[in-house]
Amino acid sequence: MAAPLPPRTDDWWRDAVIYQVYPRSFADGDGDGTGDLAGVRARLPYLAGLGIDAVWFTPWYASPLVDGGYDVADYRTIDPAFGTLDDAEKLIADAAELGIRVIVDIVPNHVSDQHAWFRAALAAGPGSPERERFHFRPGRGANGELPPNDWPSQFSGATWTRVPDGEWYLHLFTPEQPDLNWAHPDVRHEHEDILRFWFDRGVAGVRIDSAALLVKDPALADFEEGVDPHPYIDQDELHDIYRSWRSIADEYGAVFVGEVWLPDAERFARYLRPDELHTAFNFNFLTCPWDPDRLRATIDSTLAEHAPVGAPATWVLANHDVTRTVTRYGRADTGFDFATKAFGTPTDLALGTRRARAAALLTLALPGSVYLYQGEELGLPEADIPLDRIQDPMHLRSGGTDPGRDGCRVPLPWTATAPWWGFGSATEPWLPQPGDWAHYAVDRQLGDPESMLTLYREALLLRRAGNGFGDGPMAWMPAAEGVLAFGRTDGLVCVVNLSDAPADLPAHEQVLLSSGPLEPDGMLPRDTAVWLRT
Repeated sequence: MAAPLPPRTDDWWRDAVIYQVYPRSFADGDGDGTGDLAGVRARLPYLAGLGIDAVWFTPWYASPLVDGGYDVADYRTIDPAFGTLDDAEKLIADAAELGIRVIVDIVPNHVSDQHAWFRAALAAGPGSPERERFHFRPGRGANGELPPNDWPSQFSGATWTRVPDGEWYLHLFTPEQPDLNWAHPDVRHEHEDILRFWFDRGVAGVRIDSAALLVKDPALADFEEGVDPHPYIDQDELHDIYRSWRSIADEYGAVFVGEVWLPDAERFARYLRPDELHTAFNFNFLTCPWDPDRLRATIDSTLAEHAPVGAPATWVLANHDVTRTVTRYGRADTGFDFATKAFGTPTDLALGTRRARAAALLTLALPGSVYLYQGEELGLPEADIPLDRIQDPMHLRSGGTDPGRDGCRVPLPWTATAPWWGFGSATEPWLPQPGDWAHYAVDRQLGDPESMLTLYREALLLRRAGNGFGDGPMAWMPAAEGVLAFGRTDGLVCVVNLSDAPADLPAHEQVLLSSGPLEPDGMLPRDTAVWLRT
């Protein structure tokens, strides 16, 4: 087993590297085709060897898995497909022995339609106390046949579903995910108890799904584009909720990271005040194209947003919802937008991989914390899923036009010569793996000094050793057009060449790490990044 990582300070989260595990696709411990907690426990030495500080698990709770586990039926039970509560507690303990903290995912906006509360609400009928925990309303029209309002869905399709007694209930996502009414004290008390339940079991933090959507305009007024305040995004009452949560987290020394999609920098920063969330995801960087001016502007705006509240920035290239980095960067449009996802987009994987390697060094050199989605360290591309195997509701609710998110959720390859690339299954995994993934397997990359995995391991080792990385100041340096260069503390410099020609490097004493070989004359090739000691 790998040796424990060096202990971190109480402010570990300010510069941590946090690895995202999608449990269904990480490793299969019981051979049934679905990844599970036993599979993760067996691979903890791999994660320790990678050099990460914490693991964030997407929902592992009891769920019908209509939306990949984000339809939670019971927060205090592990889904049988993943294991048991005892398995989770052992995993948390084993990870702690290796110096790895565990972050769990909480989905406060909605629950599964199989949740006990919602089943009780359906059974109780109109006007009942049970229905007050959700948003049940009579319909409009002569016979109540029209939805109560015209709010747009976060997925394609309708936001209201009618039940047999004639009332309608709100769901910003799928009909299987009814929205909770956060004006109801039961909802607030329940989630505070859920936080304590997991903090009591040693969880170090919570990722908050759809963190800006919980509170709705009580009038449920129709949606008007461009009119503030939005009827269900960024309502002011949210801040009272997160202040209450923060007081609980502070009792345990735990931390929060919010999924907050907001274009307004000032309103975004309000969630990061000292008595609210510790951090929030930086989606502007994730969706930014491979363009020097736009990347620099995004980095500047991110740091400026966080500065007034003293919160560290977070940096992320991919997650379980977006097209994988090597595929995205190999396309003509290198940004990301849910609205533009389409089948059959031409991709140059060699170009995308070169850029993804450079982006890894750029991201890991920036001040703040970094989130690394499983498989990114292997350079995995987006997989093409046969139409009859796609499970993502985004695809199904789009009428088949949206390819969905399953292409970035394919089970990981661990062993080049094993069935299903060593994922651990005795039968085909829940999503099909491409047939040419042997060269992406962990065992093959570990022995290759030029592999993506080796690059990440070396970069994370340097970052953990100090060397001026992590939270702290940065300053842009003079550079040629199309080149980004910035200095950190202790003489660290990161240079990224996004131009069309090789670029000169600043004077330096040492090349710490490069995403690809330098030119024979020492110049930095295009789509390449380097860490220097000056």
